Amino acid sequence: MSSTRPRILEATRRLIAHRGTGFTMADVARETGVSRQAVYLHFASRASLFLALVRHMDDADGIRPRCERALAEQDPLEALRAFLAAWLSYADRIRPIASALLASRHDDPDTAAAWNDRTGELRAGFLAATRRLGATGLLRPGLTPETAADLAWAMTSVPVWEQLTVDCGRDALDAGHHLTDAVTAALTRRPPAGDGHPSREVTGAR
Repeated sequence: MSSTRPRILEATRRLIAHRGTGFTMADVARETGVSRQAVYLHFASRASLFLALVRHMDDADGIRPRCERALAEQDPLEALRAFLAAWLSYADRIRPIASALLASRHDDPDTAAAWNDRTGELRAGFLAATRRLGATGLLRPGLTPETAADLAWAMTSVPVWEQLTVDCGRDALDAGHHLTDAVTAALTRRPPAGDGHPSREVTGAR
């Protein structure tokens, strides 16, 4: 495989981290050190470039198999907590890029497409977890699996994570632990584990 494609993706990531998403394919070409035609050879549009970037970030981090392993936990409650831990540790690592995409998605259809693609998969993961909770009678009365999944997704969104760890200065380990407990308490009949220790996945967040 040509080394140009990963170089373009890395250049795009740098541009987003430093400048937000307000740049052109020509800017990407300059940052990469290639011609604009070379960029278009690999990515037909700015939208396809952004979509490739977020999927590349997922693949490089290995978040998908970690989430799949979490959802495969035998106990539905432990599956939810493991999924939360996997997602929150990843949210901490991708926060600068994710925040930039989120900030521009209403005015930039290219970034909106990338954002919606990734958040759609995340919400599907939460729904898989909450459906198992519902099937085993562990969901809090009055909640459907769909509503519970939406609540979990909103409570652990990138803006919430940024407010806790950046604006409030909370340690990532503590933030991940408390968010996991808060979501568990909000969605289920059982109290959170409350063992005083962050989960294994979140301990690697920072």
